[in-house]
Amino acid sequence: MNSLPLAIKKVYMSRKFKRRNRSMFGDASLTLFLGLFGLFSVWPLVFIINNAFKPLNEIFIFPPKLFVQSPTLTNFQDLFIIIGNSWIPMSRYLFNTVFLTAAGTLSSVIIGSMAAFPLAKYVFPGSKTMSKMIVYSLMFNGTVTALPNYVIMSKLHLIDTYWAVILPAAASTLGLFLMQNFMVQIPDALIEAAKMDGANELTIFWKVMMPLSKSAWITLIILSFQNLWGTTGGGFIYTEKLKPISYALSQIVNAGVARTGVASAVTLIMLIVPIVVFVISQSNVISTMATSGIKE
Repeated sequence: MNSLPLAIKKVYMSRKFKRRNRSMFGDASLTLFLGLFGLFSVWPLVFIINNAFKPLNEIFIFPPKLFVQSPTLTNFQDLFIIIGNSWIPMSRYLFNTVFLTAAGTLSSVIIGSMAAFPLAKYVFPGSKTMSKMIVYSLMFNGTVTALPNYVIMSKLHLIDTYWAVILPAAASTLGLFLMQNFMVQIPDALIEAAKMDGANELTIFWKVMMPLSKSAWITLIILSFQNLWGTTGGGFIYTEKLKPISYALSQIVNAGVARTGVASAVTLIMLIVPIVVFVISQSNVISTMATSGIKE
């Protein structure tokens, strides 16, 4: 042991010390505690999945049961029958949703990232004030900003168009705040090196900042996607042919108690896509949340 280098000795002793402080009871307690919270978190999802396959008599049973006793596809069959009788093809609703989600998400990432770059890496008159205003804007709920958004869209003559949903999504300060806090961590030396190689600001943004901020903008894509996927158009879109699929499904759900089973199927369908997107990209989300706001 005495022949080992001093550095190796320190590492060994620190690990040994940590092992001594470990307790099997403590580890087991922590695992049990986290497991209980995990079960508590997953319970609503399990309940939604089971409800989608329950017949009506099981849905209305009291006290409610978590797991389905007699699985059935009746709820989904009824949903497809109702959709088939709609005077607007469901493919049109689906196209509207895909277009609004894709355009809103893409514009949110690009505009948020381009605005975050100068705020994160440059100091100019009013930059600190802008950063503070961005933080303050996060405190306002969407309900509070709905009326100002409507007035702005009305003045721009964009009511009852796709732009009434896309532009507010593009101007979301949440994406700007997230990208700014992540870009602050990127060393300034990389920007200086790129400038010495003759790169302009746009080249630095696309070839240096964006690749290094991959986990941040993937997280932003997920957040924006989840928000836009479930939008109904609110008070901005009135033409039936422009409404998203979530609106059509919400109309089905609101038809009465007899469609409670169909409503359960609709809830499951609307959850599937966001969950799949999140599962695929969860490693980037965890990385962003773990490192955002930490300067090296």
